[in-house]
Amino acid sequence: MAIRLFETRTNNSNVPLRVAMGHFATSHSHINYYIDLTLTKHRLSEAKEVAAQLCANISPATVIDTILCLDGTEVIGACMASELTRKGFATVNAHKSLYVVTPEHTTGSQLIFRDNAAPMVVGKNVLVLAASVTTGYTVKAAVDAIRYYSGKPAGVCAIFTCEDNCEGFDVNAIFTKKNDLPDYQSTISHECPMCKVNRRLDAMVNAFGVSSFGI
Repeated sequence: MAIRLFETRTNNSNVPLRVAMGHFATSHSHINYYIDLTLTKHRLSEAKEVAAQLCANISPATVIDTILCLDGTEVIGACMASELTRKGFATVNAHKSLYVVTPEHTTGSQLIFRDNAAPMVVGKNVLVLAASVTTGYTVKAAVDAIRYYSGKPAGVCAIFTCEDNCEGFDVNAIFTKKNDLPDYQSTISHECPMCKVNRRLDAMVNAFGVSSFGI
């Protein structure tokens, strides 16, 4: 069965929010909406607009050296680096420029940086950029990794969030559950209300997209 996407009405007229309703499983939870951020992450015009809006909400007093991109948000991260550089945000690295880096995931879902990438985190002020913050599990792993590599977390940004605060940081997001998708639900699998009434899963979803079961 094909997943049917539609643009839901939000308070943001410049960035569309594309969703599908159903019964979906992620690696950490079951959800009733699949939020398709593919074009938001990979279409330059949308990525630039997301970056501009996120950067507008970052205090000029924030020191940022590195943007840590999760969930395939590298295009947005590069646009944010350009926007923050244009605005003259303070950095402490020797090149007076921002780094944009992606972590490597181990089989145990830990985040690591190889020797060639670690210098972009060690001793740096690192802003975490995620596609979405629902359970907060991935952002927590990112913050833990930054601290393990002797970096300093500088904030959390996302396209969509269910949480106002994550790991002690206010989540700077384009869309929120509260304002834009109030009936969005994320539950652990054994508490999922759709599972309890024996509704089959429609698809598996992750940062790369959606895989329908076709039944």
